[in-house]
Amino acid sequence: MQDAKGTADASGAENGVPESGDKPVQMETDTKADAPKRKVKKTNIPVVELVYGGMPPSDVQKAIEKEFEMALQDRVMEETKDKKNAVESYVYDMRNKLNDKYQEFVTEPEREAFIARLQEVEDWLYEDGEDETKGVYIAKLEELKKQGDPIEERYKEHTERVLNECVEAEAWLREKKQQQDSLPKYANPVLLSADVRRKAEALDRFCRPIMTKPKPAPAKPAAPETPTPPPQGNEHQPQGGDANANADGNENPADGSNEVPQASEEPMETDKPEAPQSSA
Repeated sequence: MQDAKGTADASGAENGVPESGDKPVQMETDTKADAPKRKVKKTNIPVVELVYGGMPPSDVQKAIEKEFEMALQDRVMEETKDKKNAVESYVYDMRNKLNDKYQEFVTEPEREAFIARLQEVEDWLYEDGEDETKGVYIAKLEELKKQGDPIEERYKEHTERVLNECVEAEAWLREKKQQQDSLPKYANPVLLSADVRRKAEALDRFCRPIMTKPKPAPAKPAAPETPTPPPQGNEHQPQGGDANANADGNENPADGSNEVPQASEEPMETDKPEAPQSSA
């Protein structure tokens, strides 16, 4: 019996089965594995962001609104400047045209009145109208255009009539030339040199006064009056006396008259010492 038991234990040890003495150790390891697990509870904690040197959202919104407001002001200022420059440019341009190509399309009283009005607006721009609003400059420009647009319209109509005459003459010549080119040389011509000459003369009479009209001469500025220097007495008078004597012998008494005060001064000097002698 013992041998069988020993043989069984030996065979069990050889097969990797632990002996009976190791079983309590295995029981202890099982108890450690069955230990209770810890429970973890998650809770949200509120966090407040604090940035040093930063702006709160309300201040950021106010800054954005202020930026938009400043950008709008810059745009209004730029538009106001453009309208002011438009008034100034119109004054200079219209005044030059009234003295040049618009001169025949306006009466002289109307032209003088309009030029005077342009001068008033120019003075206003550099005085009371230096810092006006955009609406004021727009109204001022419209006021000037009410007076200047009819003059410009008359000039444009006249110019277009000249262009129309040139276009009509060119179309007539092209049409006649095409008809002439389509005919044989033995046929009667439809484009006569006399007709071309008459058409050219008529066009020249219509356009030459406009094309050859000289520009009006600019007004000459008034020369400032230079004061004449006074004569320098004894230095120039003998020279003038000699020149007059060479030119005409009648001027000699005048030279002698200039010496009379010098001779009269000598008796006055002699009279001064004689006065005390008479009193004595």
